[in-house]
Amino acid sequence: MVATIETVAFEGIEARRVEVQVMIASGLPTFTIVGLPDKAVTEARERVRAALSALGLSLPPKRITVNLSPADRPKEGSHYDLPIAVAVLVAMGVISSDSLAETVVMGELGLDGTIRAVSGVLPAAIYANACDMAFVCPATTGPEAAWAGGDTVMAPASLLALMNHLKGSQVLSPPEIALIENNGQQPDLIDVKGQETAKRALEIAAAGGHTMLMIGPPGSGKSMLASRMPSILPPLSAQEALEISMIASVAGHLSEGAISKMRPVRAPHHSASQPALIGGGARANPGEVSLAHNGVLFLDELPEFSRSCLEALRQPMETGDAVIARAQAHITYPARFQLIAAMNPCKCGFLADDARACSRAPLCGADYQAKISGPLYDRVDLFVEVPALAPKELTNPGAGESSAVIATRVAAARQIQTDRFEALGAPMNVRVNAHANGKLLDRLATLDAEAQALMVRAAGIFKLSARGYHRVLKAARTIADLAGVEMIGQAHVAEALSYRRVDVRQNLQQVG
Repeated sequence: MVATIETVAFEGIEARRVEVQVMIASGLPTFTIVGLPDKAVTEARERVRAALSALGLSLPPKRITVNLSPADRPKEGSHYDLPIAVAVLVAMGVISSDSLAETVVMGELGLDGTIRAVSGVLPAAIYANACDMAFVCPATTGPEAAWAGGDTVMAPASLLALMNHLKGSQVLSPPEIALIENNGQQPDLIDVKGQETAKRALEIAAAGGHTMLMIGPPGSGKSMLASRMPSILPPLSAQEALEISMIASVAGHLSEGAISKMRPVRAPHHSASQPALIGGGARANPGEVSLAHNGVLFLDELPEFSRSCLEALRQPMETGDAVIARAQAHITYPARFQLIAAMNPCKCGFLADDARACSRAPLCGADYQAKISGPLYDRVDLFVEVPALAPKELTNPGAGESSAVIATRVAAARQIQTDRFEALGAPMNVRVNAHANGKLLDRLATLDAEAQALMVRAAGIFKLSARGYHRVLKAARTIADLAGVEMIGQAHVAEALSYRRVDVRQNLQQVG
């Protein structure tokens, strides 16, 4: 007899069907798992043996073969424990084969028969619901599975509870969804003294989803400004929250199955490796760029990141996807993040201060900023100088706007963009100006005659690349949206151009 139980394998955030087939036949007592299992799957036989023993059951002294089909798809993770155990029980005649027909099962087994939490429950539950199948998962991840909908989600705490439910001697209550609410304790922009230009740029970046690089000496407020970016961003839509939660589920970052409606903010240290930043490793896990999907990726001390990490950022910044290529797999994770970066102007950080700058200034500034390649600079929409505050500004009481006031303007600008993109028939993943490209950008960035003339002159003077030209257009479109104006004017273009990068080498040429 061959017992079959359905489970899933993961390719990125996509769940793929896997059949767990168990045959118990005459022969020498063995327990063999085949079908490209990794070490965690291979070790499942010992956990299954111990869990059954904890229930007072023992494996028959026969040849037990577990096949994970399709056999050429790699199987990774501990979530195969429960489907293997259930398939063995069906083959032993302890559980009826009809009781788990059309059911997706996943979970890790403890030695005492408890069912432990595993990653990837949300995409697996979505797959089961799409296939009109029931779903079995650990009790601690039940709230996560409940978000996928479906009428039949079983979340037992132990293998014994699942067996009793299937036999009708116990009824498992359906899990309820769990939500992490915003506690309202986010840092407020009103706390930032001075730096009005940087605050304005932060508002533009939030309104249009633009990338932004702040350059200034240590202690000028760059990190303080970046930490307040989430306070002016609009709340997540239902689709965005689902996408973020699926990535977090695969990465094992959902706490007790609760889903958050807050935009993710990731701030990796500059010592992070390329697999940690972009994704990869032994199991091709999502990296920081994917964990920041639909949110903010803050990179402090940008030139201190390794050159390979910075160059690897170029593709996801352009396409919104992080592609991980392996010999046996080609995995794509969503990575539509908003990059906010900060850096000192030079190694010591005091390039503009003649009294504190090192003896190599301004050459040290050129060398330090050259650690970031031109193509990466070209992918940044807004460059902002964040100078050191004068003592008088530090002692004055803050008189700026609160995050709530700015967030209202940002939300209004984003709503304008959403309505415009829907009217233009844009793809569902394009809802802010920073994501528009090609003909779509030509249709939404309409300039009057004076603005057009300024753009042509500026492109020649600043030697803008085609990408740089389009990024100025996108920023100008956002500035016009914040002003509630449909036609982009000369003032909007002029402000967008003021946020383009000024190369330190220009200063060197003037000195020379």
